[in-house]
Amino acid sequence: MNAILSPIESEFATAEEAEAYDRWLRAEVQASLDDPAPNVPHDKVMGDMRALLAERKAGRKNAAR
Repeated sequence: MNAILSPIESEFATAEEAEAYDRWLRAEVQASLDDPAPNVPHDKVMGDMRALLAERKAGRKNAAR
C-alpha cells in the first residue's frame, strides 16, 4: 500500500509513513508507561525549563556585547 496522503489530512507523504510513525509513537508511550522511574511533577519540569531558558537568554545577551 503506497497511497499518497493529502497534506490537508496528514503531514505524512504516504500511509506507510503515517503507520510507521504511529507504531513508533505507541511504542514510546508504552515504554514511558512501563518505566519504573518516579514521575517528575509538572511544576518542577516547568521551573527547570524556565531557569534553562533564562540562562540561555542571558548568555545570548552577554555574547552580543
